[in-house]
Amino acid sequence: MADSTVVSDQQRSGSGQTNPSRGTYIAVITNRSTTLVIRGFMLFSIGVFLALVLNLLQVQRNVTLFPPDVISSIFSSAWWVPPCCGTASAIIGLLYPCIDCRLGEPHKFKREWSSVMRCVAVFVGINHASAKVDFANNVQLSLTLAALSIGLWWTFDRSRSGFGLGVVIALLATLSTQLLVYNGVFQYTSPDFLYIRSWLPCIFFAGVITMGNIGRQLALYECKLMSEKTHQD
Repeated sequence: MADSTVVSDQQRSGSGQTNPSRGTYIAVITNRSTTLVIRGFMLFSIGVFLALVLNLLQVQRNVTLFPPDVISSIFSSAWWVPPCCGTASAIIGLLYPCIDCRLGEPHKFKREWSSVMRCVAVFVGINHASAKVDFANNVQLSLTLAALSIGLWWTFDRSRSGFGLGVVIALLATLSTQLLVYNGVFQYTSPDFLYIRSWLPCIFFAGVITMGNIGRQLALYECKLMSEKTHQD
């Protein structure tokens, strides 16, 4: 009887030791999942907002102030475009920090919010130039936007993974856009390269670099909060 009592006490104490660790593990996984969802939602919202703003720049070429029909012009394109841009932004923003961790090369170049905001401003400026500036021909426009996009990567990224991922996603996005245009889902005015505009890959590349920087900064901010919470505990 005494031995069985000792064994039962040891089993209860052993189970009491494993439960806290299991609970801690579940809490960590749940916390990471929650922060991942929050980060994805923030990236989705930013992507939708930028899609609406850039659509406004593309539609309203000669706007100086806000005319009465400016709100209707924002939604003049297909309704599914902003959600698709938001989903792509969330995927890209979550993918960039993950790739950095997988490669073991954390991105440390200009890791502050002021740099991210400047990157967003340059990206919007590149889109504004594609819609507002009149070039002699489409080749000159494409080369100029390509130089600006690479300059954006050099100024705010400078990572090989960022450049490679940006090129791959830009090519895939251009191919998807070409298929949509070919199937008559929508169309571009004055297409000059396989039903689409030749400068479109440059815009996609700049957008990928921009959303990648935002995703990296959000991940860094999340890591700082997690470390501060760990030190406090």
